[in-house]
Amino acid sequence: MKILRFNDDRIGVIKNENRVVDVSDTVSARKAKGPQRVMEEIIEGWRKYRRRFEKIMTQQDGVPLSDVQLLCPLARPSKCLAAFVNYVDRPDRSPDSLPNEYFYKSSDLVGPGGTVELRDIPAAVVYQPEAEFAFVIGKTAKDVSESKAMDYVFGYVPFFDVSTRGLVRRTQFIPKGQDSHGCCGPWIITKDEIPDPHNVVVKSWTNGEPRQNYNTKFMAHKIPDQLAWLSRFLRLNPGDVIATGTFHEGLRPMNSGDRIEIEFENMGRAQFLVGGNSPRKDADWLPGRNQPQAPDGGGMHRV
Repeated sequence: MKILRFNDDRIGVIKNENRVVDVSDTVSARKAKGPQRVMEEIIEGWRKYRRRFEKIMTQQDGVPLSDVQLLCPLARPSKCLAAFVNYVDRPDRSPDSLPNEYFYKSSDLVGPGGTVELRDIPAAVVYQPEAEFAFVIGKTAKDVSESKAMDYVFGYVPFFDVSTRGLVRRTQFIPKGQDSHGCCGPWIITKDEIPDPHNVVVKSWTNGEPRQNYNTKFMAHKIPDQLAWLSRFLRLNPGDVIATGTFHEGLRPMNSGDRIEIEFENMGRAQFLVGGNSPRKDADWLPGRNQPQAPDGGGMHRV
């Protein structure tokens, strides 16, 4: 099932690939709980809510998808994490050579039709949208074993990890953690719709031109490994989002005025806008292959 938020914080499900059925009224006190808590309640009580949603889908045709305004499927998760260098995308890389490591993204995620803000940071040489396969936690996870890890996955979401390249700093706060530098949508795809998350094609576009096009089979640390590792050090909560990293081939610059899009094969495409006051930056940056010289100061000066 594909679960989404739309219009005035309403909850919907996709029917026949192109219609939205409103299931908001299945959640009591929805407005008082707020959008994020509502989605967490649905995720935590999925067995009950799935039956309710399926019943409504048999009774209603819904409205055309094109007639609704999609919102970020998770308004503000308690945690949004992203894997660091997690794809075997070069001959010199192997799963054993890549670290199982993560950084925090801002939980203020951008939904479909929303805008990524690019700030004027002189030390930055380029901004890039990394298309990623992300998973959503389904129940509280702490010290989970790899063998049980998939039991804690609720579903999957397309995710853009926006990267500010060229900064040499002690943290990933500016390069990765700025507000609006995580884009999520169009909807949550429950895990039963993607039987093998390690064999999914991820595609992206900028201004309609193809960019990334890769298969998640090249993921170095698979989802069970990621979830087990993370849950050693963090308590993961229902609705938390973990992006699994990207295959760097196909990365290109993005600038204010651009339009970026992401899609899991035949699972729905989401579009996001790019704005902000940064001057245009078009350096050809491909990690490990072509990394332009950073400005004077190595990106360490005040931002």
